[in-house]
Amino acid sequence: MIEFADFARVDMRVGRIVEVRPFPEAHKPAYQLRIDFGPEFGERQCSAQLTVTYPDPSTLIDRQVVAVVNFPPRSIAGFASEVLVLGAMGEAGQVWLLQPGPAAPVGARIG
Repeated sequence: MIEFADFARVDMRVGRIVEVRPFPEAHKPAYQLRIDFGPEFGERQCSAQLTVTYPDPSTLIDRQVVAVVNFPPRSIAGFASEVLVLGAMGEAGQVWLLQPGPAAPVGARIG
């Protein structure tokens, strides 16, 4: 078990995907995402293994997501992944993105 204080240190925010690019250099099929988190955090980039559930990358543009914004960047195939996008994970490689509904303000803190 973790303490509530541990959970409270994880900074999760609402973002909006503004750009999606293929990421052929990644070890597992993935996209490079650019996500807008509003004026406080600006745009951040990440790698996300979403190709099984979202085979058409254009369906991700303007989609709201929930992401952890205070992890240190990770280098994935030479690409700096700056945030961790959250999703429900299936056994066959599916990832269903978590998103607020109805739409929440970009940059809103998840708590």
